[in-house]
Amino acid sequence: MSVTFSPRSLTQPGPARTAAGFALAALVLFGLAPAFLSDFRLGLLGKFLCFAIVAVGIGLAWGRGGMLTLGQGVFFGLGAYIMAMHLKIADAQLREDSVPDFMQIAGIRELPAYWVPFTSPFVAVLAILVIPGLLAALLGLGVFKRRVKGAYFAILSQALAAAFAILLVGQQTTGGSNGLNRFRTFFGFELSDPVNKRMLFFIVAAILLLVVAATRQLMQSRYGELLVAVRDQEERVRFLGYDPANIKVVAYTVAAFFAGIAGAMFVPIVGIISPADIGIVPSIAFLIGVAIGGRNTLLGPVLGAIGVAWAQTALSENFPSAWTYAQGLLFIVVVGFFPAGLAGLAGLRRRRRSRTEPPADDVSTEKTELEPAR
Repeated sequence: MSVTFSPRSLTQPGPARTAAGFALAALVLFGLAPAFLSDFRLGLLGKFLCFAIVAVGIGLAWGRGGMLTLGQGVFFGLGAYIMAMHLKIADAQLREDSVPDFMQIAGIRELPAYWVPFTSPFVAVLAILVIPGLLAALLGLGVFKRRVKGAYFAILSQALAAAFAILLVGQQTTGGSNGLNRFRTFFGFELSDPVNKRMLFFIVAAILLLVVAATRQLMQSRYGELLVAVRDQEERVRFLGYDPANIKVVAYTVAAFFAGIAGAMFVPIVGIISPADIGIVPSIAFLIGVAIGGRNTLLGPVLGAIGVAWAQTALSENFPSAWTYAQGLLFIVVVGFFPAGLAGLAGLRRRRRSRTEPPADDVSTEKTELEPAR
């Protein structure tokens, strides 16, 4: 009788370990955080979880697919503005007004045509789920089919984020540079109620766990293997009969889908969305968190995004002008000395320990022949 041991099976966490990890995360998010954090700090953590959802998508597209996505602020902004428009319409209906308050100040007496569909909550939610991913799919097909990649793709995505922010600044019907703010309700629930604020935190925490679980399934599937193969040997994958463009488009679309959901939840939690939240600087900030946490891992982007956002808030409270320099220095150190991110340090330690440990005599990582007892 022969038994085959795979090195991959010895390094990947099993189902029990994965279930324990999700259970621990659920305990922290749904039990410990609400018990020990004030309402203000819990709201900040909910904001950080929105950034973590974006980071999971970037980790899939950049870490696994090699696509340096510098324009995730576009898809984040699409989801956020769609949600904000619906909430402003709902608030106006409660006051029995025909248009939101900021439009009345600007002298606009009729709801713009592109606002009208978002009067329906069903249409608004459907648009949040469909429009960012659909736009990403169309852009991806146009870019990847022409084999645009590397720095050219990064510059193109960054230019898209800049153009979207500039477009919003000049639009009075979306609040201009001030954006949309002062939301009163969220699908009928008063946002001023602390209980409803906690409900929002639980919703975004559940979304984050679902996003991580879905991304894990993608990474471990055959598609995940193809995505890594395209990143490392695109021409060889094409020679084997696969279209690398289609594989990239799927990852890019999934990342945009996650960003749109994160933007939609950002609006009721933070209470404002403006062009300053979706331009080049926020898009790069998303990327920095992923790079610091470890773009090739599943949890690295999540922890990196939360850690960077927390550090920004903590340092900004005490040293308002120092955070930009600290962020740049941290990014330079990680990229220059730890290209795999902080999560890569654990893998490096395991590899060093495996080289120092003597090989076991009774277990082979390739193939072990076991003779039946006589």
